Amino acid sequence: MSATTVTPHGTADARIPLRGHLRHTGALIRRNLLWIRQDPESMFDALLMPIVFTLLFVYVFGGSIGQALGGGQDGYVQYVIPGMIAMMSMTLSQGVGTGFSQDFNSGVMDRFRSLPIGRGSVLFAKISVELTRMLFATAVLMIVAVLVGFDITSWTGLLGAIALSTVFASSIMWVFLTLGVVLKNAQSVQAMGFLVLFPLQFGSSIFAPTQSMPGWLQHFTDYNPLSTLADAARGLMVGGPVAHDLWITLGWSVAITAVMAPIAIHKFRTKS
Repeated sequence: MSATTVTPHGTADARIPLRGHLRHTGALIRRNLLWIRQDPESMFDALLMPIVFTLLFVYVFGGSIGQALGGGQDGYVQYVIPGMIAMMSMTLSQGVGTGFSQDFNSGVMDRFRSLPIGRGSVLFAKISVELTRMLFATAVLMIVAVLVGFDITSWTGLLGAIALSTVFASSIMWVFLTLGVVLKNAQSVQAMGFLVLFPLQFGSSIFAPTQSMPGWLQHFTDYNPLSTLADAARGLMVGGPVAHDLWITLGWSVAITAVMAPIAIHKFRTKS
């Protein structure tokens, strides 16, 4: 009896061809999108977060930080919007972990794991839908950004910044998927996500230049992938050096995916 319960979890992926994996992933993406359609409140964070954060930082902090930058509030808008694209990639990524945990606790994942589908398809479908939510939030962010005075000087640069942010977000989602499998409930995933997100976001160049920070904190920001992502997006969208920060961000994305994706898939397959 034990052999029949373990074998499907350990060998299902090996028996399913690539076309089958793609078909299963597509079906699960459709299922998740239909769930969002039935529960539109699940999109409130993707809709409201870019609006609230943009208005907050532009109109509350924009004057003082913008003056330090030498360009006033208008200059700060040009500085902070590329950084907020980086912030969206990190903040909304934790939704994949909380949603995954909720699916486990509601019994949905037990149903999926009883079906002859690729185990990786479940995770890839989750990531695809969360990336769609992130792109929606980015579109809202850019609409608000233009309304508060952001000048899109290069559409190619804007698309490049969004593409880079999407690559980085997909890597971070593997971290939160792992947390969604390992931790007991969505509240724990959210709490752990906050502990990860808070220092990475505010200990970076997203909202303010790092030159005025203490030396030890500047060393942290130098290795913070959100700083390199924000700086690369800034260079692409408003001009400035790009290559160094671009390659470091891509390196972080590849390294995080290479480490966390196998762990997430293994934990999902073996979770009892």
